[in-house]
Amino acid sequence: MFLGQNLSRRRAMKLLGFCGGGMGIALVVRAIQQSLPTPTPPPAPPAPPLTEADFMRFDFEVVEVDETGGEVRRETQQGQAFRETVGGLVLDMVSIPGGTFTMGAPDDEPLSSRLVSYERPQHEVSVPQFLMSRYLVTQAQFQAVMSHNPSHFAEGGAKRPVENVTWDDAVAFCEALSRLTGREYRLPSEAEWEYACRAGTTTPFYFGPTLTTDLANYNGLPYDKNSPQGISRDHTTDVGSFPANAFGLDDMHGNVYEWCLDHWHRNYEGAPTDGSAWLIDDAYEQGARVIRSGSWGDYPWNCRSAYRGRRSSASPSVFVGFRVVCSFG
Repeated sequence: MFLGQNLSRRRAMKLLGFCGGGMGIALVVRAIQQSLPTPTPPPAPPAPPLTEADFMRFDFEVVEVDETGGEVRRETQQGQAFRETVGGLVLDMVSIPGGTFTMGAPDDEPLSSRLVSYERPQHEVSVPQFLMSRYLVTQAQFQAVMSHNPSHFAEGGAKRPVENVTWDDAVAFCEALSRLTGREYRLPSEAEWEYACRAGTTTPFYFGPTLTTDLANYNGLPYDKNSPQGISRDHTTDVGSFPANAFGLDDMHGNVYEWCLDHWHRNYEGAPTDGSAWLIDDAYEQGARVIRSGSWGDYPWNCRSAYRGRRSSASPSVFVGFRVVCSFG
């Protein structure tokens, strides 16, 4: 049948009868066009492997604090990033060197619950080199790729992280970005995320043993008895508003939680040691995915490098966003 899927024969006849002749036909044609699915543009050809010439150097500040939140070190470091530009999108992808790290929390880490084993046992993981977005995916970037912005904090929020997105929304963004660029973008595995967050550190936060609201966006409560009271901003903040970690990544603590590829597991028994995502066939667990980093409304202990949360993949939240990764090469 020539008529569009959502345009019935009865509606077409009513349009023709109401407007008569040429105008009626024009309205029918417009209605048919609106009822047809929007065509998906053909995928870009595979992008050539990246070379050293494709990377730019950028400066960033690294801060270290003591157990009271007092600053003990601040220095400028330099990283390397590939800048992806397509359509209205500009996305800086930081080169994360491969390496081995200890994943999970030690038994003596403050406010890492010893009543549950979500962050244990600690285990060694080797992670190959990869690229990770310097910032959380912003509302402007999501709009450029997906042609809409679902964020709760949308007013004046172009540089704020996109939030109120499901895991499926984040995956759809990665797939659309891959089609546009010819590069394979995806969500990070949980191991890649923690490795990138720690950036060589073993303390609860990459800033040191505690966190302050001068360094990240969370609810402002003290981490422990030695830590300072901060401010509660009650909303997301622009990406890049706080000092980065030693890899040059921003907002790995707080602002919004970040979706990971992995299905949720109650502990690390049997977890992969090669940096890959841990996926399962268990129907009970399939709907839950891992979220990391804490958020603007969270306690500081939920912002720790080792902290793990879970959320239904179909459940959006004003506390949850994402960043993307792609393979090096």
